[in-house]
Amino acid sequence: MIRDSRDLRKDPRDTRDLRDLRKGPEGAAVVVTGLVKRFGDFAAVDDISLTANKGEIFGFLGPNGAGKSTTIRMLCGLLSPTSGSATVSGIDVATHPEIVRQNIGYMSQKFSLYNDLTVLENLHFFAGMYSVPRSQLPSRISWAVEMAGLNGREKSMAGTLATGWKQRLALGCAVLHRPPVVFLDEPTSGVDPMSRRQFWELIHQMAADGVTVFVTTHYMDEAEYCNRLVLIYRGKIVASGSPLELKEGSMSGELLLVECEKVGQALELLGAAPFIQDAAIFGNALHLVVENAEQAAPGVKTLLAREGIAAGKVERIRPSLEDVFVSLTTPRPGRTP
Repeated sequence: MIRDSRDLRKDPRDTRDLRDLRKGPEGAAVVVTGLVKRFGDFAAVDDISLTANKGEIFGFLGPNGAGKSTTIRMLCGLLSPTSGSATVSGIDVATHPEIVRQNIGYMSQKFSLYNDLTVLENLHFFAGMYSVPRSQLPSRISWAVEMAGLNGREKSMAGTLATGWKQRLALGCAVLHRPPVVFLDEPTSGVDPMSRRQFWELIHQMAADGVTVFVTTHYMDEAEYCNRLVLIYRGKIVASGSPLELKEGSMSGELLLVECEKVGQALELLGAAPFIQDAAIFGNALHLVVENAEQAAPGVKTLLAREGIAAGKVERIRPSLEDVFVSLTTPRPGRTP
């Protein structure tokens, strides 16, 4: 087993040095080419390609059932691809899954530690699983306890911790062996906003130390923290780029903000209008995707007035990541599955 991500020891089942197993471009931590995973006739992941670089926070976004978790399971060596290829830290996930698993950190969206073990017992257990050298064990466990904010709670049962602390403990267990790549599958699901912010501070600290963080999330404010993003929908990649690039170039039209009364009725009315490509409720207002905002605004006001709906502000705005996400992942006529 690999004791440390920087210590390239041999796999006991392989006579070659692990350096001989590494391939792929210099600086790339995760390389995916034409990756496919089928379950019978259903393609959960359908011919995707992407690259995550060393020290990068790489966001992998998509609605439920889009193929995010299936992709991560393949990249972690837990699921065999149907076709295509993928390497993590230069190691092929299909031919050497055990080496991949020992060279990464993984944290699932659900708390995956042992509730009936204490904080320290969980840390010692995972340190043993990852063969953390005995000489490094005290410092690594001390670091994980401090990172999770669990000083004084080392003997507390993990099951009694608040959700935010549980997730930080889980992250500490996942990186005890200093892996060069960490996969986080919706790590802050169900966590309060303050704990989410603290968790992301830890992620940025890891990236600053050169760790590649491959993260899935449903929170668009979290996606803003990523260096680059890939959006997957029905098993296919539909957009990629930095948060700014996605906001500026991934929507087919322009965005109108409409503040009005009877938002639900207005949504139904405007959503059926032929000159409106898409409509969604955002708080107490509507966001409309149109070909030309300046030309569409008078028509919007006319439609609303005809139905006795008082309109306030109707103006063009810059799309948010949430607008991009909704626009690209909302099923509607004409979209190819």
